[in-house]
Amino acid sequence: MKRVVSISLGSSTRNKKAEIEILGEKFIIERIGTDGDLKKAVEMIKELDGKVDAFGMGGIDLYLSAGNKRYVIRDALPLKNAAKITPIVDGSGLKNTLERRVIKYIQQKGIVDLRGKKVLITSAMDRYGMAKAFEEEGASLIIGDLMFALNVPIPLHSLRLVYFLSFIIVPVVVRLPFEMIYPTGEKQLKMDSKKYERFYKEADIIAGDFLFIKRFMPEDLKGKVIVTNTVTPEDVETLRQRGVEILITTTPNINGRSFGTNVMEGVLVAIAGKKQEEMTTKDYEELLDKIGFEPRVEYLQKKGGNESA
Repeated sequence: MKRVVSISLGSSTRNKKAEIEILGEKFIIERIGTDGDLKKAVEMIKELDGKVDAFGMGGIDLYLSAGNKRYVIRDALPLKNAAKITPIVDGSGLKNTLERRVIKYIQQKGIVDLRGKKVLITSAMDRYGMAKAFEEEGASLIIGDLMFALNVPIPLHSLRLVYFLSFIIVPVVVRLPFEMIYPTGEKQLKMDSKKYERFYKEADIIAGDFLFIKRFMPEDLKGKVIVTNTVTPEDVETLRQRGVEILITTTPNINGRSFGTNVMEGVLVAIAGKKQEEMTTKDYEELLDKIGFEPRVEYLQKKGGNESA
């Protein structure tokens, strides 16, 4: 049996452990939050190094990209360097493969006709593959990188502009304390429902990292479609109460929880027996084809509670 553990800087209230079978092999997958304590996260990785098959790095990314160049986030280095034996991943490999495929799946299966829809994507720099796929399917984008990461209330509408801005912004952002650009620890539980309300209301679809979405989520989301990743049963109930019509998670539903891309990427590298740096796009694509991952699709406003496609 293989074991994949995500050590997260996020809240411990979102912890989860589950057992699944993939390609005939059993996995224990686990998410452990350290409530924003970087030192504790490093100590846990050192303690489990060599005893598990893969680590996920949760609540923080290892890389941000500017064009074809990747920059390492400074605060993530202690986590990466703590794992001397066990491979450690941050989910970026799946963001540019699985998430792109999920957007194509939504259109091809007729779940949502994306043509002409307005999509609020919380961060295109974080999820460029997803943003590009929405654009390719005919959606128009409201890009929230400046708002959600840097607290600058200016939406962008062009991936080309994001591409050029990334060469200026990313080298600066990766040197900032990570908690300045992404909610960690108890900050993950707080919401400001008014700050960017008009951009949520303008959009037909809200997409991206769930904690970014949740951070400024309005009380009224009637008829909206949410495309995201890590959600707990409590998150799903919150979305239902706020009127969300369809919830789509890019990772599958496992015992009521959609785990983060870092966890599922950890599963893939454990199967492949490689480190993240050794994995190619082709490796990810081939494994995804073999496993047959399908997104979780829930129609939250239908009678009788959860109904999935």
